[in-house]
Amino acid sequence: MLKTIKIAAVMAISYVSAISTAQADVAEDLQNICTIVKADDKSELRKKMKKVESDYRLKLQDYYTGISCEGESLIRIAFLNNALETGELMIKKMPKSLLNAAESDGKTLRAWVSEHKLMTSPIANVLNERI
Repeated sequence: MLKTIKIAAVMAISYVSAISTAQADVAEDLQNICTIVKADDKSELRKKMKKVESDYRLKLQDYYTGISCEGESLIRIAFLNNALETGELMIKKMPKSLLNAAESDGKTLRAWVSEHKLMTSPIANVLNERI
């Protein structure tokens, strides 16, 4: 009986350690994603997204809300830096429901774009077509 409890405890500790390590690795892999978006490096962003998807089985929609660049979401950063290529890629990869959902400040992406007078941006055209 005692041996079974010890084995179960070791297995539980191993499982928790593996989960913690995986979360740390995802954060490490996504560390420079803000820089990639700002630089409008579509190919590098695509590589990063594929690596995270293959290594951790996470799609953009799974980690998008957990990433903040200078207090803004990735698509907002693309707008602010006129990063057409990366902004377009992310908009096309995100489900419509998340594009229409309120972000951390309570505003939808479309409302934020309108408020910041970015509706003339080519990224706004892609967003409007997608929504």
